[in-house]
Amino acid sequence: MTEPSAASPQALSGIKVLELGQLIAGPFAAKLFGEFGADVIKIEPPGTGDPLRRWRVMRDGTSLWWHVQTRNKRSVSLDLKSAEGQDIVKKLVAEADIVIENFSPGRLEKWGLGWEDLAAINPGLIMVRISGYGQTGPYRDLPGFGVIGEAMGGLRYLSGHPGESSVRVGVSIGDSLAALYGVIGALLALHERARSGQGQYIDVALYESVFAMMESLIPEYDAAGVVREPSGSALPGITPSNAYPCADGSEVLIAGNGDSIFKRLMTAIGREDLAEDPDLVHNDGRARQAERIDGAIAEWSRAHSREDVLETLEAARVPAGRPYTAADIVADEHYAARRMIETITTAEGRELKVPAVMPRLSRTPGHIQGGGPALGAHTRAVMDELGIDRETQDALYERGVLYDSENAQ
Repeated sequence: MTEPSAASPQALSGIKVLELGQLIAGPFAAKLFGEFGADVIKIEPPGTGDPLRRWRVMRDGTSLWWHVQTRNKRSVSLDLKSAEGQDIVKKLVAEADIVIENFSPGRLEKWGLGWEDLAAINPGLIMVRISGYGQTGPYRDLPGFGVIGEAMGGLRYLSGHPGESSVRVGVSIGDSLAALYGVIGALLALHERARSGQGQYIDVALYESVFAMMESLIPEYDAAGVVREPSGSALPGITPSNAYPCADGSEVLIAGNGDSIFKRLMTAIGREDLAEDPDLVHNDGRARQAERIDGAIAEWSRAHSREDVLETLEAARVPAGRPYTAADIVADEHYAARRMIETITTAEGRELKVPAVMPRLSRTPGHIQGGGPALGAHTRAVMDELGIDRETQDALYERGVLYDSENAQ
C-alpha cells in the first residue's frame, strides 16, 4: 500500500475548534482535532499561558510535553475574566464548529460563556465539557483531577499487588480517556448535525470515562457478589496472562490464554501433560488452575534468558513480549517501519522526536505541523481575522486583555 503524502487531504479540514481550558484532558482532545486538519485556536491566559508549558522535563524554557500536546494549534492569549476578552471569545464562537473546555462546572457560566450563552450565538455549536464529576450530580462542584477519576472509576483499586498499596499508571490515563470520549462525542454530534443542523453539548466526566473501561466489574458484583481485587501482573480469570521471570533477572510477558495458543505454549515449554489435560482445554478450566499453570511457565522461563524465551515463543506463535522503555521504543525496528516516531522542528529551531499521529487513515491521514506555539503567537493574526482593527488591538494589549510574547511589556 502506498503511504499518503503530507499534502494529502485531511479528514477535518474546514472544521473550526476553539479550545478553552488547560493542562491535559481538554487540550488532549483538541490536539486530536488539530492533527486531522481542524483549525484549533487555543485560548491561554496572558503572561503565564497554560501551566503545561512548565510541566515535567523542560528545554529552552518550555516543557517537552508541550510540543506534543499543543502541536497543530494556534495560540491566542487573552483575559477570559475581562468583558473585552469574553466578547472576543463570543466572536470566535460565532464562527466555530466545536468548543472544548475543561473548567470546573459553572466557571464559564459566571463569565457569560456557558452552554446556553454560546448556543444562543451559534445554534449549530458543539461543546465538549470535560470535568471531574460531570455537569450535574452532588459531586459536580468538587475539584477532580485525573488521578481522582481513576480512583472513583474503579481502576486505582485494581492497580498493584494484593495486600499492597495501590499504584497509579505512570501516565495521565484518566484525562486521556476522558479526552477520547470527548472527541468521540463531538464526532457523533458533527454527524448528527449534518442531518438536523442543530448543535449540542457533550458532558464528559473523568471518573465515568475510567468506569466505562472496567469491563465486567459491575455485572460480576451484581450477579455473583464478586468484588474484583488487585492481582499484580496477572489478568484474573484469563489464564495464562502474566509476567514471568527469566534467568538473566529480566521478565517476559506471555499471553497464552487462547485455547489453541495455550496448547502451543505448553508444548513449547515441554509440558505436554498440561497441553493435553482435558480440564485445561478452555479458559474457565484454566482460570481455576491459574497458580498451577503460572508455576509451570515460571519454572521454564526462569531457566532461560529473556532472548531465548522470546525466540522460543515466537517460533511457537505464542504472544509474548517485554516491557519497553523510551530507549527501547526509539530503537525498535517495528516502530521505525511503521513511522510511529517523527522528528519535528520546534519554534526554537531545535529538532525533537515525538509520537506520530493516531489513528492511521489510509486516504485522509493526520499530520504534524511543528511543535507547540509560543504564548500568544497567533493573537494578532486571529484578531485580524475577526476584523478587529489594529488600534483597538493595541489598546487591548495595553490593558492586558490581549497578550503575545513579542508584545510583552
